[in-house]
Formats: sequence, structure tokens, C-alpha cells
Amino acid sequence: MSTSSDTVVDTAAQAPSPARGTRLTLTAAGLGRPDAPVLSGVDLDIVPGEILTVVGSSGCGKSTLLRTLAGLLPLLAGEVAQDGRPLTGPGAERALVFQEDALLPWRTLRANVELPLAIKGLSRTERRAQAESWLGRVGLADRAGQLPHRVSGGQRQRAQLARALAGRPSAVLMDEPFGALDAQTRAGMQDLLVDVLRGTGATVVFVTHDVDEALFLGDRVALLGDGRLTAVREVPRPRDRSAHDDPARVALRRDVLTSLGT
Repeated sequence: MSTSSDTVVDTAAQAPSPARGTRLTLTAAGLGRPDAPVLSGVDLDIVPGEILTVVGSSGCGKSTLLRTLAGLLPLLAGEVAQDGRPLTGPGAERALVFQEDALLPWRTLRANVELPLAIKGLSRTERRAQAESWLGRVGLADRAGQLPHRVSGGQRQRAQLARALAGRPSAVLMDEPFGALDAQTRAGMQDLLVDVLRGTGATVVFVTHDVDEALFLGDRVALLGDGRLTAVREVPRPRDRSAHDDPARVALRRDVLTSLGT
């Protein structure tokens, strides 16, 4: 296994798979705060196990959408549901991953990953085994005992991903998690995300302002603008960086950029 600080590594180490992906649905939804509505009339069906990327200009409501799906913001209108049941607040089955890594600075990487497992009541032995398995899967087996400030930004984001998945969520909600990383590290994190999610079944909603990132990661891409959800488009597959000249992908990229006014 490579120990380079920010390169994609072999993820052969096995970790327990998260629960089956969940379906998240917004119907005629109004999003924002009573004194600052952001989006209206949103109809969106996020199917189990897909990666839905969300793009739009700054202030268009990307983070508001994510926080609504996390149960942190109540709706202004309409309905939001998880697997057909009203979503009324935060839940451990929906994990949040932010741009800032949000690791607890006084806990080692291993102890940070153990946190959701402790909340679930696992024994110390089980917590350690699962945490070390996930850290191995994201290439941090040799950094498990380090404090967050002793590792790189890319490594902290890998640890945050491991912590999010260790709790076996059925949905992972990601708010521009790679936005602060340099281009090489960012590409490595994108590859790693796809790799560690493969076969888990988790539903992912990934907010980004980067169109190329959205088209590489997403099975579908949702476009926000003018206070509404303007379109949801299927992304051509297979997922391959060398396919950036594929006519269908070029056409979709052009369409997305046009929709965003860039």
C-alpha cells in the first residue's frame, strides 16, 4: 500500500458495508429561512445508491438544499421525505461531510473515526477494529495514531470520509468537501471517493461549484439557478477521465455551463 501523503492507494482492506442506500424526495419544496427564502417549487427524487452532484453559482441554494436533506433546516413549503416517510430532523443514517474537515483536534484520526461507532454503542474492541479497517481503506493505516494537525489537508479529508462511512449511513451528504484542496490532491480524493463507495449502496448528494468534478462524480447532475431547480441531467458513462473528449460528455458540459450562465 502506498504511503504517499495525498495519492490514491490500494483499498483492499475491507470495512463493513454501509446500509442500503436511501431514497430522498423533495416535492414542491420551498427551502431557506422564513426571512430569506432561497429555492421554491423544488421537485427532486434522489434514488437509492446514486451519486447526485449539485452545481450552481454562489448563493444559489446548494448548501441550503444539502442542509434541508440533512434535517437541519425545516421546509418553508412542500414536503421532504426519506424512503416515503416525512423527514423531520437530523438522523445518524444521513452523514454530513463538509469542506472544513470538522475533525476533533484533540482526538487521533482513529479516535475520530471511532466516534460514530461509540455513539452506536459498539464495544471498544469493535470500534477500534472497524476504525482501523476504514482508515486502511482510505490509505491512512499508518496515520491512525496521529492528531489532525499533524497530517495534510488531503489526509484529514480522507479521515473525515472514513468517519462518515464508519457509521454505516444510508446517505452521505457532501458540501464541497474537496474545494480547499490543490488540483492533484482533489483529483485523488475524487478517485478515492468513487473507489470506497463502490459496492456500498450508499446514496450520495455531492455539492460542488466545479462542473468537471460534478460530471466526473455524478450519475446525475442537478442544476440550481434563479431560485429554483432548473434541470437534472443524466451523466454519460463509463466514469473515465480520459473520456473528456467524448461528444456526449462535451455536449453535456457545454449545456451545464450555458445553464449556469458561464
